[in-house]
Parts: sequence; structure tokens; C-alpha cells
Amino acid sequence: MFLSEATPSGFFFLAPWLVFFPVIGLLINIIFGRRFSETIIGTVASVASGAAFVVSVLLAYSVAAGGGHAVSVPFAEWIHIGDLALDWTFRVDSLSTTMMLVVSGVGTLIHIYAIGYMHEDVRFKHDEGRFGRFFVFLNLFIAAMMVLVSGDSYLMLFVGWEGVGLCSFLLIGFWYEMDTLARPSWANSNAAKKAFITNRVGDFGFLIAGFLMYWFLGHSFQFDHVFEAAKELAATQQGQNVIVAITLCMLVGVAGKSAQIPLYIWLPDAMAGPTPVSALIHAATMVTAGVYLVTRSAELYTLVPQAQNIVALVGAATALFAATIAVGQYDIKKVLAYSTISQLGFMVAAVGMGAFAAGMFHLITHAFFKALLFLSAGSVILGMERGHHHAAHAHHDDHGKGKKKNNKKEEHHEEEHHEVFDPGDMRNMGGLRKTMPVTFWLYMIGTLALAGIFPFAGFWSKDEILADAFKEGFTSVYVLLTIAAFFTAFYMGRQIWMVFFGEARHEAASHAEESPKVMTVPLMVLAFLSVVGGALNLPGLHTLTAWLEHTIEIHPGEFVMSVAVISTLLALAAIFISWLIYGRNPLKVGQIDPLKKPLGALFTGMENKWYVDEIYQAIIITPFAKLSEFLADVIDWKFWHDFVHETVIAGTYSWVSSIALNEYADQKGIDGIANWLGTATQSLSATMRKVQNGFVRSYALSVLLGVVLIVGYIILK
Repeated sequence: MFLSEATPSGFFFLAPWLVFFPVIGLLINIIFGRRFSETIIGTVASVASGAAFVVSVLLAYSVAAGGGHAVSVPFAEWIHIGDLALDWTFRVDSLSTTMMLVVSGVGTLIHIYAIGYMHEDVRFKHDEGRFGRFFVFLNLFIAAMMVLVSGDSYLMLFVGWEGVGLCSFLLIGFWYEMDTLARPSWANSNAAKKAFITNRVGDFGFLIAGFLMYWFLGHSFQFDHVFEAAKELAATQQGQNVIVAITLCMLVGVAGKSAQIPLYIWLPDAMAGPTPVSALIHAATMVTAGVYLVTRSAELYTLVPQAQNIVALVGAATALFAATIAVGQYDIKKVLAYSTISQLGFMVAAVGMGAFAAGMFHLITHAFFKALLFLSAGSVILGMERGHHHAAHAHHDDHGKGKKKNNKKEEHHEEEHHEVFDPGDMRNMGGLRKTMPVTFWLYMIGTLALAGIFPFAGFWSKDEILADAFKEGFTSVYVLLTIAAFFTAFYMGRQIWMVFFGEARHEAASHAEESPKVMTVPLMVLAFLSVVGGALNLPGLHTLTAWLEHTIEIHPGEFVMSVAVISTLLALAAIFISWLIYGRNPLKVGQIDPLKKPLGALFTGMENKWYVDEIYQAIIITPFAKLSEFLADVIDWKFWHDFVHETVIAGTYSWVSSIALNEYADQKGIDGIANWLGTATQSLSATMRKVQNGFVRSYALSVLLGVVLIVGYIILK
């Protein structure tokens, strides 16, 4: 009996558990985490994420068994205001299940790896109590991402969109009171704020798109309703303009979340978070949200080719720009960060051109090999830290033995022991293939996949994007992406030669130690996927394209031999050039980068990220800070507080109180009346007192006068 026969209606009812499982995992760790060991905490979080992956598999199977038709799974009533009736409904189709599988599958491997990584990281930072908090945040990230990809409306997607933004803030600033070298600093905290604020700029565009969508597209956010209304609206020129406005505002949100020009600046600083965070954000979750949004909105973008052209150009320009910066970086994670921006440019360019299958294909393969590279970089960094620790202890022992011999030599060793050592700086590495062979070979696989070398996964997905650009007539996009692919192979070759070949340029590199299996086994799985991942959409078979066609209209790409040959030859040439510069003559201790002298100002520009942060600082941040100071000090404090509040309002009140109310109303009015009554009573009392003199004759006279008055009154009446 087949599984589909056993469950004829499929497993769609499990859709809410995509979110429930990670939430249950984080709740368990919040409530009981303090009583659990690190192994149990990590296991709970990993099982929670793994359970979401199992649900994703069952949902994908259900979609396939049902002929690929999309299924909406109502869960709860949500917003019912006026014409707007929006429920919390899960959408299960071929596109959403693809994202679910990537997020939960790669996310689970990152969870497992993080058990080993964070075990050492919390000890390096001297705060073991923070181990559980990290896994709570990781589970929350998976839950938010699942909301994003499983929503049946733009509003539900936006909830997940903001959720991953919050999680990135929490995780990037995880070590908020120190920098990456564990020194007291607000650097990590500032990096988290930079990511959060930059993403809010992008979210503003997304919100405007949402308002326009609601206003012009049938007062709805539900995908099918919006797409249906958009087709009717596109029949007029005014309607076309509205859809262009919606899609371009949406592009602003994509630029923020998927780190495209001009809002990519937060992503390199996001390296402040622990390495598993870098892998999770850069490979499988947050940054792919923009690509998913454009793909999900394919029916809007295909109605307005002018918007598609702009999206494609933004992606291609980002791909090349970020690739040039990666060439001049020395931090092993920063190189990968700019590489991520560049590869996201490939994906955005692809979906902008309408090559949605190629874009999603590259999203999937990139999740495999970029997660592999980031996690391997984490393995390298921990290996260097272990090597540094080992070297420091060796020096300490030597000090003990030779303490009596030479005091000056002892002081020198003490300085070495307390040196500021950056385990992520590639200039401190070299020769790590000998001390960390497993990490080396895994890193090599990830590098070859990213460089687009046949037959690794990146070759197939990148080639499909280039082939689509070439065939569909996006010449400028094709040229920009081809040059970016050349730079990609070059900077990855440069990194391999600097990190793993030559001689160790620091004592820590010569004593570096391989990572434990809990870290290397997930890497091996990712390496396997990086090798065979291209089989998902091989030319002629187009398995992934056929799968996605159930949800979005796609034209299958074709394999173009000339494009594949050119890109491969360029990649091989770039690797060869990198060998000539960095491999044949390995970098020596203290030697400046060999490219610095021949390229001069050009390399300085790459090294300093083309001064984009400084330009932002000069054009936006500094004027904004000065404007803020002016508004705070002059307008708010001196004018509003001192003049309006203190002088005008408080002064007037004080004057009115002291002069009008106090002096006239209170003192002369109320007090005057009261005083007059008192004086009158006093005078009357004094007069009356004269009557009470104590003489009997006076009282008898008074009685007589009273009698006369009464009798006279009676007679006269």
C-alpha cells in the first residue's frame, strides 16, 4: 500500500506544526533550560527544528501526491475589519514547501553544528549561562521564517518578515556587551542596531506596497485575490502605473531584507553574531526572504516588464559591486559576507528577469554551499582559538621553567600572551590544511561549488541564470554577472591559498586543532548536498522547474554550451590567477597583500569597501545626527521646553496665579470678604457686649422697653 493511499487527503493538517514545533522547542528551553545540560538544550532545539523538517517533507509529499495543486489550511480567525476579512491560513504549494524544506533542513544541520560551536564560544566569552538563550533565539528564528514562507497572504508574510528581523537583531547582538574578540565594547550591539534600522528602511517600502495593494487590488492581501485583481487592473495604463509602483516599493523591501544596493550595508556587520547565526541568516533564512517575495509575486512582476528590468539591474549591479569588495577583505567571514551579497544579486537578477526557476535553484544550492562555507569558517576560527590557547599555555609552562633565567625574556612572553589576537584574520592563518584536514577538504568543496566549477551544485544553478540572461536578451545583466562570477572564483581562490596553504603566519595556526564530530558531520552532509545539489534541475530534466510550475508560470531554461564554457573558463582562469598571486608565493608574516602595490588606489578602495559606510556617514548619518541634535537641543529643549513650557505656559500661569488669582481674587476677594465678616462680627460683638453690663436696672429697663414695643405693636396693628 502506498502512503498516499493510506492518507488520501494528505498531511496538510500538519501545516500549523511547522511553527508549533520550533515554538515548543524554545518554550521547553525557556522553562527548563536552566536545569538541562548543554547537550539536552541543543538536542531539544535540534529535534524541534528537525520535526519541522519532517512536517515539510510530508507536506511536499502531499502536494506531489495531489498533482501539485495548492492547498490552503485555515487555522484561526485573525482580522475582520470592514471589507477586510483575513484569517490565519497556511498555504501549502510547491513554492512554499520548497522554502520550508530549505529553511528547516539546513536550519536543523546548523542547530546540530551549533551544539559544538557554542560549547566553546560561551567558554571563550566566559558566560556559559548564555548557551540556552542562543538556542531559544535559533528556534524562534526558524518559527518566524516558517510563518514567512507558509503564509497565504501578504500580511501573514509580513508578520514572518518582521519576526526574522527581530530574531536577526537578537542574534547579531547576542554578545551585545563585547566585540568579536571578547573585549568590552558596543560594537556588536551597534551592528545589531544597524541591521535592524536598515531593515526598517526596507520595510517602509514593503508597507507602502501593502497599502497600495489594499487600496487598488480589491481590498485584500490574500495572494489569489491580489493576483486576480492585478490582472484586471493591468488592462489600463493607470493600472499599469499602479502595479509598477507596488512592485518597485516591494523592491525596496527586497533590497533591505536580501541586502541589495543601496541597503546591503547591514549584512557584513551581521558577522558580529556567532558563526552559526551567520550561516543561518546568510544561507537558509532571512536573506532569501526577498528572493522568495519576488518569486511569490511573480504574477505582479510579469505584468510590468519595466519593473522587472529594474529588479534585474539592481541584482546584477549588486552582484558585481559586492564581489569587488570581497577581493580586498582579510576577515574570513567578511569575505563570505560580501560573497553572500553578491550571490543574492545573482538570485535577484534572475527573478527580476522572470527566470524564477533559476533564481530558486540558485537559492537552494547557495543555501547548501554557503552554509557549508560559513560553518567551516567557524570551524577554522575555533581551531585558531584552540591553537592560540595551546600556544599561550606552552609559553606559560616555558615561563615557569625559565623564570629564573631572564626577566626581560619573561616580560616579552607576557606581552605575547596578552596580544590582541584575531582568529578570523586570514593574515594570521596559513598552512591549516595540515592541522585541520577535514575542515580543509570540506571548505574546498564549498569553494568549488561557489566558484561554479563543474560538476558542483553552483555550476548548474549559476549557469542557468547566466544562460537565461544571455537568451532573454538581458545583455547588460549577463555581462555584469559574468564579471561577478570571475571575481567570485578569484576571491575564493585567494581565500583558500591564504588560509590553508603556505606556512603558518601565526603560532596559533601552527597549533590549530580540528573540530569535533558534532561540528564536522553536519558539514559533511552539507558538502554532499553541495556536490549533488545540481541534480535538482539538470538540463533536459528540469525537475525543480516542473515542480515550481505547479505554482508559478515558468518558462524552462535551456542549457547554453557557449555560456557554460565561458563561465567555466573564466572561473578556472580566476583561480589560476589567484594561485599565481597567493599560491605560488604564499604570504609571509607581516607582508602586505600582493595586490596592494600593483592595484594601488583600486585595491585600497576594495579594501575599504569603496568607502560606502563613510559616504553614508557623511551624507546621511552625520547630517541626521546634527539635525537630531538641533531638534533635541534647540527645538525641543530650548524652544519647546525652556521658552514655550517654562516661559510662556509656566510663566503665564505663574503670573496669573500670583497677580490675578493670588493678589486680587484670593487676597482681596475671598480673603477680603472673610476678613470683612470677621471685622463686622467683631464690631457687632463689641456693641452687644455693652448691653451685657451686669446691672439689674439695665436689664429691667430692657424688659420694659421690650414690653412697650410689643404692646405698641399690638395696638398699632
